[in-house]
Amino acid sequence: MFIHVVADYGQGDLAFAEVAQRLALHLPEAILLATPVPAFDTISAGFCVAQLALTPGPQERVVFHNVAPRADTPDPRPGNQGERLVCAELPGKVLVVGPNAGRTFSFIRDEALTLREVSVGNVGSQFRSRDFFPELIARIVGGDHASLGKVIEPEAVAAIPQRCVVYVDGYGNLKTSWFSPPVASGERVEVTIGGQRALATVTDGTFEVPVGELAFAPGSSGWATRSGDALRFFELFLRGGNAARRFGAPSAGATVEVRALSASL
Repeated sequence: MFIHVVADYGQGDLAFAEVAQRLALHLPEAILLATPVPAFDTISAGFCVAQLALTPGPQERVVFHNVAPRADTPDPRPGNQGERLVCAELPGKVLVVGPNAGRTFSFIRDEALTLREVSVGNVGSQFRSRDFFPELIARIVGGDHASLGKVIEPEAVAAIPQRCVVYVDGYGNLKTSWFSPPVASGERVEVTIGGQRALATVTDGTFEVPVGELAFAPGSSGWATRSGDALRFFELFLRGGNAARRFGAPSAGATVEVRALSASL
């Protein structure tokens, strides 16, 4: 069993170790891999969840996420109550389990075979992903589905946010929710993110620009959809540099405006 843990605890944070330790207690043969995202960043979390769950990998794997800003209501949270836990079944017997917070399920909602609420202790711990969730995941993996509740219709989950930054990787590449080229390959465009502007060349490959130039091209992220289409995320890549710094270090959710030098898009 392969378990991905996508969370906003922080790179190397003790919380990752505690959750891994508790998962290993209940699933001692599992192989665990941690993927950090920025604090409270449900867009980056949702993107990472989908990239890990919908691309080729071992069958019967689990992607467990815990990015739960408890921002669904501004009211006080008695007993540290958090967002509802959801379990999604994807093709290939892949399971995604995590709080239904913000955009965490947006990127898989149209690919899931089922989306169901999970009955689990929702109060009494600030650290639910350590104290409650690992034992529950072990039960679900073991075939005990007594905790799975009502089906959630895909329309009840927010869609993928369009034409924005969805993830910033370690090289500073800006992965976006542009899925098709705004102009023909080889043409120049003006890109604006958070008030920062730069010229980029639309290309078929990220390295098809000279060093020091920006490319706007289909990157390495994406997956085959249930309908058979190939979904590819266009990204901004600064060859020999860092695109995120060029645009002032935008966060996931920042709008990516692209203007052809001859017309607006």
